[in-house]
Amino acid sequence: MVAMATIYDVAERAGVSPATVSRVLNGRSTVDGELVARVQKAVQELEYRPNAVARNLRRSRTTLWAVIISDVGNPFFTSLVRGVEDVAQRAGYSVVLCNTDEDIAKEGRYVSAALEEQMAGVIISVAGRSANVTRLIEAGTPVVAIDREIAGVQVDTVLVDNAHGAELATTHLLDSGYQRVACITGPRKVSTAAQRLKGYQRALRARGIAARDALVRYSDYREEGGYEAMASLLGEADPPDAVFVANNLMTVGAVECLVDRGIAIPAETGVVGFDDIPWAHLVRPSLTTVAQPTYELGRTAAMLLAERLAEPTRAPSTVTLHTQLKVRESSTRSAERPRQ
Repeated sequence: MVAMATIYDVAERAGVSPATVSRVLNGRSTVDGELVARVQKAVQELEYRPNAVARNLRRSRTTLWAVIISDVGNPFFTSLVRGVEDVAQRAGYSVVLCNTDEDIAKEGRYVSAALEEQMAGVIISVAGRSANVTRLIEAGTPVVAIDREIAGVQVDTVLVDNAHGAELATTHLLDSGYQRVACITGPRKVSTAAQRLKGYQRALRARGIAARDALVRYSDYREEGGYEAMASLLGEADPPDAVFVANNLMTVGAVECLVDRGIAIPAETGVVGFDDIPWAHLVRPSLTTVAQPTYELGRTAAMLLAERLAEPTRAPSTVTLHTQLKVRESSTRSAERPRQ
């Protein structure tokens, strides 16, 4: 049997997006005349025949929301997804959780699934570039970006004040008497990593301290990456006496490295992590953290998605939530005992 041409085959032949083909086939007047001609020519050449049943199904979306996150193993996302689900359930929607492992290709496959299943909307913490989100936008699927900004696209977005939180953390370490404060941040192309590094650098400048590349490490937001970054910092000729770590899992790795090296926290090295950890107050020394309102992040994103579904043409909005520095024992070495 000869396979029937699909809308994606037509789009490839015409050199346009599937969304453009759909608009042409549905008689939309917003498509450029030249593109219309290319689509019509491709339809004729491929003998494409739209399936009336399928078209009717496509016009009515499901009651499912996809929540696409970058690391299901990170406790940060647990409360966030709960916030999404609580709002979704009240609005009559169910949530499908998708984990990308910071893999752009895997993210792309989940985006394809969301499109194929005609999900009503998508909440996404992007793994990298905007191409996958652009596909959703072109298909007319409502999108809300959460936790991370997406360059080059205009969508509803929910963030936290990353730079301010990092600045608070670094300033606190300086106030505690530490002099060589390092930073372990995330991947270079991830907005949260860049913003937290910016806040760290801003705190140093405010005290007249030059930011040193030797005291900055980029890692992968994973525990192993935090361990390796901390070990690398300790290998410097002039190692840090404190470290600000830009997410919770890397903080665990950094602390593990310090413990393995027999370095006392906070007497020899102070530690502040970004993202609160459920057991941060139980370990000894207890862990100073920058706490994010994770449940509120999810709840706000879900509310924006529900509003977008009710009012598709309203202008996109960005909501920025506040962080809070929770000072505990890991960062409170006395200023009278500076490290030599």
